[in-house]
Amino acid sequence: MMHCCLILIFILAVFGRGWSQNNTKKIIKTVIIYKYKCIYGNLTSGTSCNNSFCPEGTTNTSGFTFPRTFLGQFASSKELCKSGPNAGIPKASALCNITTHVFNAPNILDCTITLDDIHANISGVSVEEKKSLASNTQILTSMPGLLTPLNITNAVNIANMLLSSETLESTDIAVSTVATVSQLLSASAEKFSHVSRDALSNLTQTLQNFSLREESNNLVQPNLAVQSFKGKNGTQQVQLTLFKGNDTFTPRRIKLDSNMTHFSSEVDIQMNITFSKGMDKDVGFVLYDSDLFFPSQSFKPSLNTKRRVFSANLFKNGSGTMEVQFSVTPSHDPTMSLNDFACVFWSYSEKDWSTKGCTKTKSFSGHTQCSCRFEHEENQHEENFENNNLNKNFAVLMSININFQYSEELHWISIAGCTLSILGLAVTAVYQIATRKSRGCSPTLLLVNICLSMMIFYLLFIFGINNPVVHAKVSKVAAENRIPVSDYHRYSDEGPCTAFTALIHYFLLATFTWNTLYGINVFLIFKTTTISGTPPWFPKVSIAVGWGFPAIIVGLSLGFTYRVDDPLGYRQEEFCWLAFLDPKHNFSLRKPMFWAFLLPLGIMLFSNMAILLHFSLNICKTKPNLNSSRQTPLKKKILSSFSLAVMLSLMWFTGYILLFTHEPTLHCTLSIVFCVCNTTQGIQIFILFTLRSVIKSYPAILKAMNAPNIGIHRKVVLLWKVKAKENNETYRPTDPDSTGKP
Repeated sequence: MMHCCLILIFILAVFGRGWSQNNTKKIIKTVIIYKYKCIYGNLTSGTSCNNSFCPEGTTNTSGFTFPRTFLGQFASSKELCKSGPNAGIPKASALCNITTHVFNAPNILDCTITLDDIHANISGVSVEEKKSLASNTQILTSMPGLLTPLNITNAVNIANMLLSSETLESTDIAVSTVATVSQLLSASAEKFSHVSRDALSNLTQTLQNFSLREESNNLVQPNLAVQSFKGKNGTQQVQLTLFKGNDTFTPRRIKLDSNMTHFSSEVDIQMNITFSKGMDKDVGFVLYDSDLFFPSQSFKPSLNTKRRVFSANLFKNGSGTMEVQFSVTPSHDPTMSLNDFACVFWSYSEKDWSTKGCTKTKSFSGHTQCSCRFEHEENQHEENFENNNLNKNFAVLMSININFQYSEELHWISIAGCTLSILGLAVTAVYQIATRKSRGCSPTLLLVNICLSMMIFYLLFIFGINNPVVHAKVSKVAAENRIPVSDYHRYSDEGPCTAFTALIHYFLLATFTWNTLYGINVFLIFKTTTISGTPPWFPKVSIAVGWGFPAIIVGLSLGFTYRVDDPLGYRQEEFCWLAFLDPKHNFSLRKPMFWAFLLPLGIMLFSNMAILLHFSLNICKTKPNLNSSRQTPLKKKILSSFSLAVMLSLMWFTGYILLFTHEPTLHCTLSIVFCVCNTTQGIQIFILFTLRSVIKSYPAILKAMNAPNIGIHRKVVLLWKVKAKENNETYRPTDPDSTGKP
């Protein structure tokens, strides 16, 4: 019966089944240490953890303390601004020097300055002032979670102005600005939806042109890398490789070379650029760890997947052809598989992704391969050919299949347990109808409807909880290079799973609705002073509410959440029940599981609990005529309260307790209690409302079931000591029936 129990727990969303699992995999030359990851270093000799960080400590005589930090990255001081508009912001930052493995002299923040002030005053300032403003901007954006859309817009405009200068008088300005842009990419996508698209477009074009300048050589920050390759002796090809490692960019993960190597499993991204003619100019690359700077209207992501964008930029003289080939390794998350993908570049004229000139293939090893070809004629005036440059931002847009863990078939023990409950409910319903004249119509009506709705729920559960349609974990990459609508591939509805979900939802809600009506009936009986019991209108109202209220809830949930092309807005895929997880696999209050089931169920259960307390307090009041026989009435009172609790389905309260219980032992214990109580509820109703009545009506049955009485006799005998000859002691009993002989 355990499988049956587990799915009942799923119905209460106790165990939210996530789609992402930890997949620990040993990778050559990758060392993992506590709280930090050492990433790929020199591919021939490797690297060690101790050589990848600047140690935690205080820099020189500045008095600022910085945490352990990757080489080439900025660290924020533990000291914070205590007052002013920047309260809570780090007071300083320092760059972890790649050469010395210690922090550089810290940049100190003016705690009174804001991004608005910097944006308004950055034009026409001296080199030293510009350097200070750049470092202040970097510190003010070091906590992306606190940034507002206006803050991001100001920071984007500041970075654009700093990098678009014809000459950068200081390398420090470039380093601080690249770090600022990298930090902005850690902000949430929701905040970027309110940022000016024109500002983002200007910044990405500025970064493209900046990558061709000398100051851009090997600037690497966690979310942004700018690389420059010096072409010599008529170079005709360049290869950019991003090796596997942790989730951030580091200098040791990136390699530029003019010699092509084959794509391997140790590579995340590889881009090959081939020219029709040799060139001796620089080639610039920009790697974005996110696509937040490229807000698309045609591609709307909904999963928490990573989409990297990589830019290839070069200076061309005269006409020629550039062919770009790039490969991307999909995620190895076992809960996901690649459904389809598109090879695209960003079109500034369309302000969206485009597939023109790009084709795609998929290798046997599973990674995606793309090829894009661009013709460049002399005096051509198309987009991004300003200053005779050829600049393109590329990406691979993937559509992901979720590898659902479908529930197993019900075990025969589960089927047997549910079947016993069905039989018990059926017998109870028939018995109540057959004996209805002896107890009145209203209680019989309520009890029969409870049995009917619960019995249908069990039947639907046995035959309909498992989804009969199982989607295979097979990639279906289309030959056409077409941009997918989203990164999450949605299957259209097929099979009867949605219908079973709606029916199970309806009859389970109907069961609790009739439970509540039964409790209201008990409450009215205690309140009324007439012999007739509940009012005459109550049965008709009960029928309308008992079957009508669940229909309204199910209808609303279907109308608001169900779509033929997206059935998982209403139900789950693993088994046929209501959806409760958002795209990030967290319990969502917007899903029908909460507002269409848990919320009305909670209201009804709390109402039933109040009715049970009222009932128990009234029947437990001591009456004078019961003082002489207190023990027997007390048993009956307890049994009456327990019977009412069963009819009101108050055992489901344990499910709500499970939602807030995280201690393993208690959680396991409550899970077992929840399973046993709710899967045997039909049997409990049969015992309490049918079997007890039959035994009470026919006492001979009870006598036949009793074991024969065995008499046990006890007799107490007192012995008195009597003196005898030759020192022999004798005893005689004091019992008058005794003969007195020893």
